[in-house]
Amino acid sequence: MERIKQALEKAREERLKAGGTAGTSGGTAGPVAAVSQIMYTHTRTEEVPLKFLREMRVITAVESGGFTDAYGILRTQVLQRLREKQWNALAVTSPEIGEGKTLTAINLAISLAREVDYTVLLVDADLRNPGVHTYFGIHPERGLSDYLLDDVPLAELLIHPSGIGRFVILPGGKPLENSSEMLNSPKMARLVDELKTRYSSRIVLFDLPPLLSTADTLAFSPYVDAALLVIEEGRTPAQEIERATKLLLQNTNLIGTVLNKSHTMKPSDRQSPPWPERAFDRLRDNRLLGRVGAKLQAWSGRLSGKARS
Repeated sequence: MERIKQALEKAREERLKAGGTAGTSGGTAGPVAAVSQIMYTHTRTEEVPLKFLREMRVITAVESGGFTDAYGILRTQVLQRLREKQWNALAVTSPEIGEGKTLTAINLAISLAREVDYTVLLVDADLRNPGVHTYFGIHPERGLSDYLLDDVPLAELLIHPSGIGRFVILPGGKPLENSSEMLNSPKMARLVDELKTRYSSRIVLFDLPPLLSTADTLAFSPYVDAALLVIEEGRTPAQEIERATKLLLQNTNLIGTVLNKSHTMKPSDRQSPPWPERAFDRLRDNRLLGRVGAKLQAWSGRLSGKARS
C-alpha cells in the first residue's frame, strides 16, 4: 500500500511541475458542462456493425426498452453513488469465471456514455485473458500490456467504436502471465491516476479478472474508487459472494452488486418485482455483507450449487 501511495503522489507532483492541476480522487467533484458529440481526430475509430453488437448482446448500443432499461436503472444508481462520493474510477469484477462481468461492464459503460455530462473510458484490465475487444469485433494488435511493458504511447492504443458517442476503449493487448505484478506496478498506479484526473467529465471503468481466480483484482483494487460485483443468479454460491465481498472491502469501496442472467421465474416468484428490479440489487453502502446472500436466495432460491468453471 505504501508503494501505491508513493507512486500516486509522484504522479501528482509530475503533473504540477508540468503546469497541470493536482486533481482529486475522482473526476466528478463538481458540476461539469454537458459534453456534446465528440469528433475523434487522434483516437482511432473502428467500424462496428450494429448487427454484430446485437448478436454479442451489447444491447445498450443498439436497442431501447426492456433489457436496456434495466441497465438504465443500474446506470442511475451508479451515477448517484459516484456523484455523492466524488468518484470517477469504478472496477467491475465477479467471484469466478463466466458470470458475465465483461458484458456487464461494456453495457454499463455505454449506458453511462449516453449521459451528456460524461465521457467514458473502458479499460480492459483482465490482462491474463483480455476480451473486451471481441464484443466489438475488432482486433487490436496492441493494448494496455504494451503500454506497461514497451512504453507504447496511450494515444496509439485507444479505440473509439463507431456510432457510440463519448465512449472509448483501452484494449488489454497481449495476454500476460505476470499480470498481477504489472497491475500492481508503480507505472500502472501512475496511469490510473492520470486517467482519473485528466478530464473532469470522464468516468473510467476497469474490467478486472474474476476475484477468486487470481490475485490480479486484489492487487489492482486499491487504485480505484470503488468496485461493482457481478454475480450469476442460480450459480454463484452464497459463500463465494461473502468471500468476494470481504476481499474487496479490504482494499476499496463496494458500491453494490449486479444479479446477472436473471431471466427465469418460478411460479412462487410471480409476486416478485419485474425483471429490471429483480436483475439488479439495490446499491448500498459497504453494509452489503450478510445481506447480499439472503436477498438473492429470497429472489431465486438457487444459490447453493457450485459455480461452474
